[in-house]
Amino acid sequence: MRTPALALLTLTALAACRSSQPPQDGALQTTATTNPNPTERRGMVANLPRLTVDYPKTRKVNHTDDYHGTSVTDPYRWLEDLDSPETKAWVEAENKVTFGYLDQIPFREQIKARLTKMWNYERYGVPQVEGANMYFSKNDGLQNQAVLYVQQNGAEGQPDVLLDPNKFSADGTTALAGTYFSNDHRYLAYATSGGGSDWQKLKVMDLQTRKTLPDELQWVKVSGAAWYKDGFFYSRYDAPKAGENQLSGKNEFHKVYYHKLGTPQSADKVVYEDKAMALGFRTVGTTEDERFLTLYTTDGKADGNRLAVRDLTDARQAAKFTPLIASYEHNNSVIGNVGGQLLVLTNYKAPRYRIVLIDPKKPQEANWKEVIGQGENKLENVEHVGGRLVVTYLRDASSQIKVYSETGEFQNDVELPAIGTASGFGGRRDAKSVYYAFTSFTYPTTIYRYDFATNTSTVLRAPKVAVNPADYVTTQVFYASKDGTKIPMFITHKKGVQLNGQNPTYLYAYGGFNISLTPSFSVVRMLWLENGGILAIPNLRGGGEYGEAWHQAGMTPNKQNVFDDFIAAAEYLKVQNYTDTKHLAIAGGSNGGLLVGATMTQRPDLAHVALPAVGVMDMLRYQKFTIGWNWAPEYGTSDSYAQFQNLYKFSPLHSLKGGTAYPATMITTADHDDRVVPAHSFKYAAALQEANSGPNPQLIRVDVNAGHGAGKSTALQIQEWADIWSFAFHNMGVNPYPLGR
Repeated sequence: MRTPALALLTLTALAACRSSQPPQDGALQTTATTNPNPTERRGMVANLPRLTVDYPKTRKVNHTDDYHGTSVTDPYRWLEDLDSPETKAWVEAENKVTFGYLDQIPFREQIKARLTKMWNYERYGVPQVEGANMYFSKNDGLQNQAVLYVQQNGAEGQPDVLLDPNKFSADGTTALAGTYFSNDHRYLAYATSGGGSDWQKLKVMDLQTRKTLPDELQWVKVSGAAWYKDGFFYSRYDAPKAGENQLSGKNEFHKVYYHKLGTPQSADKVVYEDKAMALGFRTVGTTEDERFLTLYTTDGKADGNRLAVRDLTDARQAAKFTPLIASYEHNNSVIGNVGGQLLVLTNYKAPRYRIVLIDPKKPQEANWKEVIGQGENKLENVEHVGGRLVVTYLRDASSQIKVYSETGEFQNDVELPAIGTASGFGGRRDAKSVYYAFTSFTYPTTIYRYDFATNTSTVLRAPKVAVNPADYVTTQVFYASKDGTKIPMFITHKKGVQLNGQNPTYLYAYGGFNISLTPSFSVVRMLWLENGGILAIPNLRGGGEYGEAWHQAGMTPNKQNVFDDFIAAAEYLKVQNYTDTKHLAIAGGSNGGLLVGATMTQRPDLAHVALPAVGVMDMLRYQKFTIGWNWAPEYGTSDSYAQFQNLYKFSPLHSLKGGTAYPATMITTADHDDRVVPAHSFKYAAALQEANSGPNPQLIRVDVNAGHGAGKSTALQIQEWADIWSFAFHNMGVNPYPLGR
């Protein structure tokens, strides 16, 4: 069963950001002329120009809010009005300053050219088998969006283009955001997203004629398409009210509908709604045999979801859902059914997750059967395929794959090529084999076919890149945080790099929403590494690497632990002589943007470069925009006195202090970001420019016609990363291409 429950709720929890988490694939071509050693580059410091910045003057207003008796000024409140001519003029003026600064960096165009060359190779997604056909995505190299192909007769056929998102819009900024095949393999429902927005449109293709049907569903968000008979279930909001900004307005009253093919959206029937609960999500899935409709609901307060089910073959259940797990405190997801019973992945009484079998006719906990119990490592994912359970565990943030029978008997381990990340393994219940992807920091994403009968993996598609993993090394270390907790961190660099305390170092982290940062390959990072840089990725508390206890250790009221973990990672890198303050950049996106913002305000002396991307910077008002209310379980909200006190301490916008010398900072955001609205970054940039007393630049870079990160075109990604690396190298005093190389 392909259920949208946990995946969709994760997406809306800030996790899909790609603005500072580089693309998860790429290529490296190494030559002697492009890889002079880092010592030679640092010798070119004197040749780098000193750049000055003349910031636009940002108007301040006399606005004060009262939070439980505490007066908090908000002089840049007007920047929340994203449609106002004054805000647009401010963005234009700030961009003019930022790009004027970047234009003066002498090696910026060389970095862009190098990235373009590295990016230009074929990249494949994990295939999906539907009937006799195989479907997969492929990017030829520099295409703005990956193309969806169909290969008839499985792996033996010739691939044909099925959907080319590059033709969805003239500028390549409309992405294919989801594909959902009908169980009879006849139809494909697919989602499109324009300009990076979380709003989606659902369309339908007849796979026999390869023609798109007239069906088009709008105002879809946090939804899949769960097929049933001659239509599908999906979730949507009402259309925004007249005059409401669809990219910043608060999203309320999520509803589940059923759409019958060939009918207009206005005829869709409401399947589930809660008129008394404005917040929360309502999403559904169907089992592969279309017997069960599963309903997942959240309340915007707790950190889990309720689970209910309807037996679609039982006329008495025609309009009734049977509750299976009634608490909002735990994460639950149906992964398939065995006859009339449901296999459920849950962290109820199992913070590292387990799998239980629940009979909807006897759903009481006393009647549950444990199929796979909680283990030492976190159970990260499970696929019900080929009459088996393919289970992904995380051991110190790296994948381990095990195969079990439907009743929980262990069958075998799937041998992986190295320490890294494996994903995929999905398929139908009659599958004899499955496909998966494997990647690591220096292992380009490779597609494998796994055969159940022989327990063997064979390479289906390996990227043709000039990367030699033997040239680089990744180690995992464990360092002590402020309270003594041991935190794991991956460190990758070229072999032979001297630990002289002066290596350019990129420290990236996330630390929230139960999201696990696991090894992955990226051409963006390889450019950094080939220039003598060091990549450091710690697995902070708040993430999902070790289960729910690890997650909760970084949630409200424990969020400060995340910042302490990040600060301790930076200090470890300095003590171990990897780098020093001058050559350290701290980076993160979305929740990671909050991480960077909070860290640089608490410890402005920690790093010389700060790169907060699409960050949650105003912790007192985040819940008032789009789906920000969904993050309340993670952060708490200013509506509560105790939670306000906690948020006010670390909110980046409110922690800036005048007369402070802050790191060289480039904030990145986008005008179509409707997950973390750009007002967060706008207000933070204005306040930072006013507060900073040091010589370092405080810039904001605003992408146009782009969003939170998912679906961003290749062209926009290359330009953005060329700017980020140029800014970082220049402010560290490092010229990656001296003497025109």
